[in-house]
Amino acid sequence: MNDFLNGKNGKIKVMYVRSDENNTNSHAKKFRRGKNRRHDHDNVKIDTNQIDPIQLQRQRAEEKRIYGKNACQQLFKNRPEIIVKAWFSPTSISDFRMALKWMADHRKAYHVVDSKELATVSGTEHHEGVCFLIKKSHREINRAVYLQQAPAQDCVLALENIGNPHNLGGIMRTCAHFGIHHVLLHDPTMLESGAAMRTAEGGAEHIKAIHTDDLLSALVDFRKAGYSIVTTSSHTGSDLTNTQLPNKMVLVLGQESGGITKDIWQQGDIAVSILGTGLVESLNVSVAAGILLAEWRRQNRRLA
Repeated sequence: MNDFLNGKNGKIKVMYVRSDENNTNSHAKKFRRGKNRRHDHDNVKIDTNQIDPIQLQRQRAEEKRIYGKNACQQLFKNRPEIIVKAWFSPTSISDFRMALKWMADHRKAYHVVDSKELATVSGTEHHEGVCFLIKKSHREINRAVYLQQAPAQDCVLALENIGNPHNLGGIMRTCAHFGIHHVLLHDPTMLESGAAMRTAEGGAEHIKAIHTDDLLSALVDFRKAGYSIVTTSSHTGSDLTNTQLPNKMVLVLGQESGGITKDIWQQGDIAVSILGTGLVESLNVSVAAGILLAEWRRQNRRLA
């Protein structure tokens, strides 16, 4: 069975490749000329004119592409069922043999292309030799449900107006490293962009979003559930190294240019800052997240 993708050099044939390792890089066999070719053609008829454009548009809206070696490996390990098809460079085949075998066994289309074509498919030169087309999955949890089952010790990261995918990816990687599994924000889909997931280096698979359209009301709900609200600033607040961080808290981070808004700042129970030389105005938000979460983990590790 074949599929087609409109690539830079025209239509590219996508093959269902046998799981035999010896056939991993093989090309699809050409139809033989004569009766056998006609017989095969009669058995497989594809009429592109009968494809429903609305259905195709809907299908594409429900799919997205991720790339990067660690991001794709972790996604295959945790959620292989959402993979639709894949593209690999010849040099990445050895790192994805299990994925190739699984895809062949489950009749998932994949094909091997050069780095230039992979850049076209993935939309970036930073693909690291692999790109997956996957079904969009909404990895989020309802706030009320989460608060009902929240553990006695917990740290939730709240993000206000942070939209840079590379910063989000760095934050997810840091969260996964320190065991922070939930992020409170207004648009959960930002955590699953291709750039964010590649930068997270597989950490995105361990993070779930808690959606909120109103961060102020969300912080009020968390406080009622026993959480302390910890706000951060580059200019005001107690020195982090001299501050006792609660074992159950929501840590709020704001965008680099403006920081946390005034209304959110006023909701804080504890305000902290990361002291430095003053040679630069502030830290990158993903770096600040790493320092803050590392300190929370250090102070609360005995309870973990």
